Amino acid sequence: MSLFPQRVFSGVQPTGNLHLGNYLGAISRFVALQQTHDCIYCVVDLHAITVPQKPSELVANIREVTAAFIACGVDPKSHIIFNQSQVAEHAELAWIFNCVARMGWLNRMTQFKEKAGKDRENASVGLYAYPTLMAADILVYRATHVPVGEDQKQHLELARDIAQKFNNDFSESIATAGYGEAFFPLPEPLIQGPATRVMSLRDGSKKMSKSDPSDNSRINLSDDADTIAQKVRRAKTDPDVLPSETPGLAGRPEADNLVGIYAALAEGSKADVLREFGGANFSSFKGALVDLAVAKLGPIGADMRRLQADPGYIDTVLREGSVRARAIAAQNMKAVKEVIGFIS
Repeated sequence: MSLFPQRVFSGVQPTGNLHLGNYLGAISRFVALQQTHDCIYCVVDLHAITVPQKPSELVANIREVTAAFIACGVDPKSHIIFNQSQVAEHAELAWIFNCVARMGWLNRMTQFKEKAGKDRENASVGLYAYPTLMAADILVYRATHVPVGEDQKQHLELARDIAQKFNNDFSESIATAGYGEAFFPLPEPLIQGPATRVMSLRDGSKKMSKSDPSDNSRINLSDDADTIAQKVRRAKTDPDVLPSETPGLAGRPEADNLVGIYAALAEGSKADVLREFGGANFSSFKGALVDLAVAKLGPIGADMRRLQADPGYIDTVLREGSVRARAIAAQNMKAVKEVIGFIS
């Protein structure tokens, strides 16, 4: 059992065009966790600038993510919503973690290899060091749990390695300062539900992504009911009927994806969906999926548009959240400096 207070931290990059994958893989889980945990949710704008951004678009995207948090049901009064750049302790702790983490650890990060591609020499240092900042995001609040998708699990494992090494390297100082055997918790991943990885509606072998040139590959949270219906009906399928049991989805990526989406939106399992729709053709299944998706996502899009029309309110939420986040981060950062031997 953890000796640390149970606290959830997670963040979403403000990169525009939030879609169904962001909702099912992250934001919907944020809402559920409010009932059981003390939650801190961050718009990670420092991470966004690891690749070039247009300043005017970045401002709009920060507000879009904030609007999505609120529209989906995150309560900014009971929990904390803020943007990362307003709390300087994230970057301060990241530098210390740059001095704790090992080059070999970062060299193993597959996401850097994927994003940098063949032209790694021209990738930013920030893109390479992204995982140490992510570790700082979590650990500056001494968070114990992080809801993550499968693609971020490796980064969370690195955060655990950094926390463990810090605790080991400064064990004597940590004990002397009265923090017990460990200063940082080893944060645990929270990976739940049947649609942790939502795939493209046009190609079930590729992850749903805002960067896909086809807008029909994804359902954007800002899409209206007609657009959602059109995209679902156009989603790629195969010629066979739906199976009655989950093993029948093997080798059928598009069918597996649509069943997973339905299950996640219905808050059930793939087995539940197949018990109901097994033997059905895709035209009838897609009709049911359209009804469910419109019912679930339509109100979110409408509320996001309403919130984005009032940027003053959104900015107030972020400012108030940053004050609350900074109070926690500053206290922990002061303790880190004490442990390391800085004079503060």
